[in-house]
Amino acid sequence: MPLLVSVRSGAAVSMPGMMDTVLNLGINDGTVNGLIKRVGDERFAWDSYRRFISLFGSIVLNIDSELFHFAMDQLKNKRNVQDDINLTATDMQELVKIYKNIVIEKYGKPIPQDPYEQLFMAIEAVFASWNGKRAMDYRKEFKITPKIANGTAANVQAMVFGNIGANSATGVAFTRDPGTGENVLFGDYLERAQGEDIVAGIRTPKPIIEMQQSMPKTMICRCWFPYAVALQFQCLE
Repeated sequence: MPLLVSVRSGAAVSMPGMMDTVLNLGINDGTVNGLIKRVGDERFAWDSYRRFISLFGSIVLNIDSELFHFAMDQLKNKRNVQDDINLTATDMQELVKIYKNIVIEKYGKPIPQDPYEQLFMAIEAVFASWNGKRAMDYRKEFKITPKIANGTAANVQAMVFGNIGANSATGVAFTRDPGTGENVLFGDYLERAQGEDIVAGIRTPKPIIEMQQSMPKTMICRCWFPYAVALQFQCLE
């Protein structure tokens, strides 16, 4: 299995959704074929590639993310489907080509194929997101001073694929109900998806408690700290 990673922020105080994350980093024209050979699922591999291009393009290269969303919506309309999970492997491969053309048109050159170059650029973008408007407004609203948190780490983690098949999912979980403070596992999840899908509203997520019925073999490890946790579940049978 080719080593793909995520590059995430890691401030001293949780700021959910305020800083940037790049997923599937390390994928390129060569490793996508390695994924297909290792997993035996062309759709998963091309879906992961098109996701990387859109995230890297919008977060690292500052290309308007709506251009990628519009291309996806156009293809769904062309195929007469409502959700991205109804698109085929061939459709995902076509999206990769379309997304590459968007990058060349707006950035002037392709996304680097070298994983190390991808990595260094993504790390710089995650550090820069600490001073992005969303993050600064959030710290101001919740009175997070430099004394409380003065910068972020950039965490490089091996990918766990929430989009690999019917037994995988992505989600956000809390160790307590954020509305009431009740000591219960609270959150949402989406099957066959990755992290950005939860916040993008492309499909309606399910309450995490429903995983007991829909994905009974998936184990959830409960982490004991009072913050939101971004999760990717992959059930290996």
